[in-house]
Amino acid sequence: MQIEEKSPFNTPFEWIGGEPAVRAVVDRFYDLMDLEPAYRLLRERHGSTLEEARDKLFWFLCGWLGGAAHYETRFGHPRLRMRHMPFSIGIEERDQWLACMDQALRETGVDPVLRERLGRSFFQTADWMRNRGNG
Repeated sequence: MQIEEKSPFNTPFEWIGGEPAVRAVVDRFYDLMDLEPAYRLLRERHGSTLEEARDKLFWFLCGWLGGAAHYETRFGHPRLRMRHMPFSIGIEERDQWLACMDQALRETGVDPVLRERLGRSFFQTADWMRNRGNG
């Protein structure tokens, strides 16, 4: 992902605060998924434990934001859509994922300008991941 020219940072990874900040966002994201009834459907899609998902999202986001390519080193190209095809993803799942991530970004203190830019990119990716037309 590229940052628009007006950012004082070279990458979103630097802007967010590196690996500790990415880990904090990911941990808050999955904590919220586990705690908030508004994300019930999203949580149901993740099975009984979230530990593997936490690590995979952390590894993926580090590279996607411009940091180390931890995910690719372990698993190769992310192939996001292919890896998510076994899961039923519609508008409701997309919207819960986006809301949960936005709440995690906000609650972990991510700069509002970066949060808004990430939100646009997350929407494009999450919408592309849908494999069901309706909620």
